[in-house]
Amino acid sequence: MFINKTKDGRNNLCGKIIAQKRIDMKLSQRELADRLQLHGLDVDKNAVQRIEAGKRFVIDIELVVIAEVLNISLEELLYHD
Repeated sequence: MFINKTKDGRNNLCGKIIAQKRIDMKLSQRELADRLQLHGLDVDKNAVQRIEAGKRFVIDIELVVIAEVLNISLEELLYHD
């Protein structure tokens, strides 16, 4: 059987971590989207909202830029307790 969702039904592993890091950095979803756009990602506030809620898949190219903007490693972005 092919698994493309987390055990709790989310479409990504990183959404919760992105949300927490964004909050820690005191950024709104729009501000994070703006920073991601400055790094070349075509995302808006709604995409950030869907990623954080686990409703949107995140591709590897996006993961690299998100980690860079949030100043965390890919491991921190994907692997958490």
